[in-house]
Amino acid sequence: MKDDNYLDVFDDQQKAIDHAMWLKFKYRIAGIVFGVIHGPENNWAVCEEATAQDMELPFLGILPKDYSQMSYDMIRHIRMDRDSLPFWDAIIGMFSVADGEILRFIIHTKLPLERLIRHELAGRGYDENHRWCGFDKASEIWLK
Repeated sequence: MKDDNYLDVFDDQQKAIDHAMWLKFKYRIAGIVFGVIHGPENNWAVCEEATAQDMELPFLGILPKDYSQMSYDMIRHIRMDRDSLPFWDAIIGMFSVADGEILRFIIHTKLPLERLIRHELAGRGYDENHRWCGFDKASEIWLK
C-alpha cells in the first residue's frame, strides 16, 4: 500500500476492494464515498469520489454490498497476507485468541453472534454512527 493523501495503491484487486469497503464504512458519517479505480502502474487505487472525479476516472463498480458471500479461500488469502489491512487484523485477532473449545461451542450451538454483538452495542449507548444517544435509544436501535 502506498502512503499517499490521495491514492492508496495496491497490486491486489481484492485488497483494494477491502480497503475501500473499510474506508467507505469508516467515513460514512462524513458522507465521503470511496471506490476503486485503475492504478498508475497496471494496479488498483483506492480514493475518494472527489479525487476520482478530479482525475476524470470513474469508480470501477467492483465493491460488493457486503461480505455475506465471503469464501474460505478469501479468508485464507487475508490470513496469509504479510501486510494485512489493520481492520482485518483486529477482526481475525478476536477469533485467533479465543479458546478452540469456545469456538467449537459457538458453531455447535449455532450461537447467534449478531445478537451478541447487537446486545453489546446497545449496552454502550451509541447509535449506528457511534454517536452517543443514551442506553434506551441504543437498545431501540440495536435490539430490533
